[in-house]
Amino acid sequence: MPTSEKTRIFITGSTGYIGGSVLSALLFDPRSNSFQITALIRSANKIAPLNSVGVEAVLGSNSDFEKLTAHASDADVVFSCADADDLHAIRAILLGLKKRHEQTNTVPILIHTSGTGLLIDNADGNYATDKIYSDLDIPMIEALPKTQPHRAVDLEVVAAGEQGYVRTYIILPSTIYGIANTSLVALGVQNPHSQQIPNLIKAGIDRKQGGVVGKGLNLWPNVHINDIGTLYTSVFDAAMKGPDAAGHGREGFYFGANGEHRVGRISEIVAEALYEMKLGKSPEPTVFTDEEVQKYLGGRYHGSNSRVRAERAKLIGWKPVHTVDSLWGSIKPETEVIVERQNAWLGGCRK
Repeated sequence: MPTSEKTRIFITGSTGYIGGSVLSALLFDPRSNSFQITALIRSANKIAPLNSVGVEAVLGSNSDFEKLTAHASDADVVFSCADADDLHAIRAILLGLKKRHEQTNTVPILIHTSGTGLLIDNADGNYATDKIYSDLDIPMIEALPKTQPHRAVDLEVVAAGEQGYVRTYIILPSTIYGIANTSLVALGVQNPHSQQIPNLIKAGIDRKQGGVVGKGLNLWPNVHINDIGTLYTSVFDAAMKGPDAAGHGREGFYFGANGEHRVGRISEIVAEALYEMKLGKSPEPTVFTDEEVQKYLGGRYHGSNSRVRAERAKLIGWKPVHTVDSLWGSIKPETEVIVERQNAWLGGCRK
């Protein structure tokens, strides 16, 4: 990367839960004065707030392939934090980075967001698997079929990295928890909530009873949203040091996890919280029907196993500070916030 000029950064998904935390981390980076950040956003009313903190906001979405290509071709580093399964969007970004390489004879960097949903099985909540993936065990990851979630996009990213015109790094967050409390949330720009746990909470509110997929025995890794922000900056720091500082391309997988939980325990805590708030019939979760799984959870994702060890990530200096105890402590407060928000929305509708 050039040392005398600003590092040009392009980020997608910057108003989302993950992307907003990444962008906020970049804005608070000690080197932020040396960054020139462009963010692709979908809402025009967020342009001014982002401009106020020095971010050039461009109106568009992952469907605007020409914009993706154009802005990627103008970037030294791209953070892809939008849809992890959008193959057309990642191809547009890679096309832009290839143009960047051809025009400047430099090798730009892509830091792409995938997820440990890549590893899911069909447990339906009925058992825990013994299979644990390490981000240092590349053959084990490469043995995954292309039909796994995120896999088709990940393969496209890896292939581009192996071709040499871009250095690629793939970050795979696990169950992210915690309400984001960044400068961008304060500005009203960033979504402060994750999806997995809030979806369980919203389902419980709607069906007036906390629910669980199957027996709730399946296991997932977890990571606090603040630790995810530092994972991205850790990978970014290593990438900026040069190609030998951290694995990239075929070896560029970084799991985002610092703990493991039985998924059914989350359902139990949600059910207990809703019961205490008189929004559930019992403190014990009841099993979601097949119809409810589709309606509320979009499939049996919550019943799957996904077990990982974030060994490569920690080798490059990532130091997550939140453990699984933080996960347990976050669920009731988030339930209360979601209930309060829904009540406020209903109150507004009645006026």
